[in-house]
Amino acid sequence: MVREAERFADDDKNAREKVEAKNGLEQYAYALKQSLSDESLKGKLDDNDKTTIEEACASALRWIESNADASKEAFEEQKKKLEETCMPIMAKLAGGAGGMPDMGGMGGMGGHGGAPGAGAGPTVEEYDVD
Repeated sequence: MVREAERFADDDKNAREKVEAKNGLEQYAYALKQSLSDESLKGKLDDNDKTTIEEACASALRWIESNADASKEAFEEQKKKLEETCMPIMAKLAGGAGGMPDMGGMGGMGGHGGAPGAGAGPTVEEYDVD
């Protein structure tokens, strides 16, 4: 039984990493969509930027549905594409809002490039006190 577990350890690791990559993409897309309905952002996004984010998120979520068996690398590539589309828009908001909008615990800009599971822990929220 121990030998069998050792034999499948690499498969288990690869499966876990794939699921983490898929979940990371999905969570990022939903966090972006959620940020669009944030009351503090209403009126700060022009319609074109809002539409760009909505369409990019919808496209990413459709891709996940139709590519559920994709590789870890494919999920990571899709997340990178989504970030490349949405980060410049969200960065514009940060310039006028005093910080990155809350991305649902995603570390502000998606936490791209961190260790697996990074960003799954507690988050620190900053508040401006004037």
